[in-house]
Amino acid sequence: MEALLLGTGLLLGAYVLIYYNLVKAPPCGVLGSLRGRTAVVTGANSGIGKMTALELARRGARVVLACRSRERGEAAAFDLRQESGNNEVIFMALDLASLTSVRAFATAFLSSEPRLDILIHNAGISSCGRTRETFNLLLRVNHIGPFLLTHLLLPHLKMCAPSRVVVVSSAAHRRGHLDFTRLDQPVVGWQQELRAYADSKLANVLFTRELATQLEGTGVTCYAAHPGPVNSELFLRHVPGWLRPLLRPLAWLVLRTPRGGAQTPLYCALQDGIEPFSGRYFANCHVEEVSPAARDDRAAHRLWEASKRLAGLGPGEDDDPNEEPQPEDSAAPSSLSTTQPEELTVSELYPGAQSLPDLSKLTRRIQVKAESEP
Repeated sequence: MEALLLGTGLLLGAYVLIYYNLVKAPPCGVLGSLRGRTAVVTGANSGIGKMTALELARRGARVVLACRSRERGEAAAFDLRQESGNNEVIFMALDLASLTSVRAFATAFLSSEPRLDILIHNAGISSCGRTRETFNLLLRVNHIGPFLLTHLLLPHLKMCAPSRVVVVSSAAHRRGHLDFTRLDQPVVGWQQELRAYADSKLANVLFTRELATQLEGTGVTCYAAHPGPVNSELFLRHVPGWLRPLLRPLAWLVLRTPRGGAQTPLYCALQDGIEPFSGRYFANCHVEEVSPAARDDRAAHRLWEASKRLAGLGPGEDDDPNEEPQPEDSAAPSSLSTTQPEELTVSELYPGAQSLPDLSKLTRRIQVKAESEP
């Protein structure tokens, strides 16, 4: 009996140590008001994104939930309005697997919302499911879609500077390796999906690094945020169905809640004084070193140029969000896209919205930097 009690005590003690050192997330701790500011959170209908949006709404921000499913997005917006007491929480349709949808979202947002202070790229996938595309779906949703969306929303971010872009990445980036000769090749099978997921998370970190360089001096800062091990929908995606009931209790014990996972993205979005760390990777609410591959500035710039091509942003293009979708997207339609034309219409317009600044200077700066590379 004594041995059993001793063993139980040791197990509980070990769990307490693991919980407080590895599982429990340090709180963001920033309590300032965000009244008068606007935030966009992608994938905010559940999990980390929903908890992030809730905390922003509680601080008084106008929060746009950018989600693929209208039903789930509107239900989440209703829940967050009720829980936060903030009626400025709205849904707008966005399917990151479709470049057409990304452009349509940007057009609708820029024409209806007079400002953008915080852009949080939370949405992501860890597998392709039954979907079989002619492109790398994991890279499209986790990186190319957010890349294009950031590019199209830069006018408002610059106009409202100081403003911030937060890209939710993962420690999985340490296993990533970008093969630029096969960057957009289709992904088939769970082993390829695991590799492609890690590659897309590495792309998140490199994108943040290069974005900071491109936006230096504009007042727009950006950060990659690792939410930690979170008990979310992504966790059990690759686990066989028969094993999931056994792993769910374990996940509840050793993984963070979505609220805990939201703390580092919130810290990057709200904490004063971290502007000098623009382009860096944060975990547990502090700067953390990344793998050598994630510190490669040449690879970051190469990824930037490749992403422009995959997103349909050609050299010299004015990057007008109202232009026609690029042929690349229409040639490879996404079976994940459920957005209907009427979903892209915004019901509330702001007549006082300011005109959008020209992005040609940014494009020229990118070209100059590319030409100056050895």
